[in-house]
Amino acid sequence: MKKLVTNLTFWVLTAITLGVLLGHFRPDLALLPILDAPIKGRFMGQELTIGATISEFLSGCFISLVKLFISPIIFLTITLGIVSMGDLKKVGKVGAKALLYFEVVTTVALLIGVVVANVIRPGNGVVTSALKGGDISKYTKTAQAFSWWKFLMDNVTLQVLIAAIVIGIILSQYGGRERIVTVMNRLLKVIFAGLHKVMLLAPIGAFGGMAYTIGKFGLGTLLPLAKLMGTVYTTMALFIFGVLGLILRSCQVPLLGFLRYIREELLIVLGTSSSEAGLPSLMEKLERMGCAKSVVGLVVPAGYSFNLDGTTIYLSMATIFLAQVFNVQLSWEQLATIIGILMVTSKGAAGVTGSGFVVLASTLTAINVIPVEGLALLLGVDRFMSEARSITNFIGNGVATIWLANNEKAFDRTAMTRAFGEVEKLEKVVV
Repeated sequence: MKKLVTNLTFWVLTAITLGVLLGHFRPDLALLPILDAPIKGRFMGQELTIGATISEFLSGCFISLVKLFISPIIFLTITLGIVSMGDLKKVGKVGAKALLYFEVVTTVALLIGVVVANVIRPGNGVVTSALKGGDISKYTKTAQAFSWWKFLMDNVTLQVLIAAIVIGIILSQYGGRERIVTVMNRLLKVIFAGLHKVMLLAPIGAFGGMAYTIGKFGLGTLLPLAKLMGTVYTTMALFIFGVLGLILRSCQVPLLGFLRYIREELLIVLGTSSSEAGLPSLMEKLERMGCAKSVVGLVVPAGYSFNLDGTTIYLSMATIFLAQVFNVQLSWEQLATIIGILMVTSKGAAGVTGSGFVVLASTLTAINVIPVEGLALLLGVDRFMSEARSITNFIGNGVATIWLANNEKAFDRTAMTRAFGEVEKLEKVVV
């Protein structure tokens, strides 16, 4: 019983359940305003947002606290990884392999989304007049042609990644680097110790996130678009257990074992609808299970910009769904154009505020055959599908790191066995 009470997974699950119950039965309490307006700002390069309602406030505080750790952890991990790697040619080779892997896997995800949406056709029979619309002006106003410059300027994670690579290269060539590296290692340990304290607040963040989602949109919102919801979740499950499962099998790593190993992070991502909430912990756990620090530091941050498997699946399915709703018959040439555009725009999703909708609006504008106003149909259920997107993105980046570590012979299988074994022992004690 004592182990159960001190188990973070138990408390996050409990918090998610309580959040759903509060949002459903007492939405007035879940959406009780405690601030005059949302608080928005930037600190240490991260864009922080804390909502005005009590549920948004709780969720926003937790996510904002975690975000404060992301940039320093990425910077220190990458810099130390490059210094420890020594050979700069190896750094370039790992980076090139990572980008190639990202492009191949996200393209597979994109094609799967297009195929499943065309086979199941979730948009057939949806009556637009029967659905409650919404204000999409803030998305359509920011819908514009994809800009690599804007992508780079808005994406703090990518900026930190580039800065860390440059400084790591400089340090690796500096003769007196030992003292600097020692200080950086100590600092990294302190930051991770602080992160562990913050993660104890995860149940509060998960509770607030779920209470807000259910309280604002309600479970009844799901009914008109239940077929789309079911299709998206089914497709992402097939991608995780099919494509990602096969990738891990090629590395002789059990998918279920890996999912059990990161289950606390998955629940936090589920409750907060933010894959960023689990990013620092994912990096730490990947190192603990045997992935080299240098590989983790390069692959995970880059993956949050270029390896968004869940977002790619969602964008492709949402585009095809809206075409079906408005009875737009897409030719093979138009489908090829959609795939080509999404291969580019999906890579910028992480660097744009309101990512999914802004990128989807940009894509629809570029295609110019599907009414952008159709986005109003998705407003009510987008938050519910955000959980599936975030979890798939999260798992996909973990799998990418494991594959690249194996490919580079930088994976300690003994450490993996020990890490997975500790989880199994904990499960037995808790049960």
